[in-house]
Amino acid sequence: MPTLHVEFFEGRTVEQKRALAKELTEACVRVLGGSADSVDVIFTDVKREDWATGGVLWSDKAAKPASS
Repeated sequence: MPTLHVEFFEGRTVEQKRALAKELTEACVRVLGGSADSVDVIFTDVKREDWATGGVLWSDKAAKPASS
């Protein structure tokens, strides 16, 4: 069965991670079969300064005011 790697910006609560792990596990079992005990979910919290999109760090994007 699968090992799912979920990366997102830090700040999610344990409750949110718990709920997401449950939902992802149930989806894998429903679609792929097998048992829930064989599904692994690994969460990685990433700082905004460690993630860039389009060549711009997300920490820099958050620091800029929204343009109108």
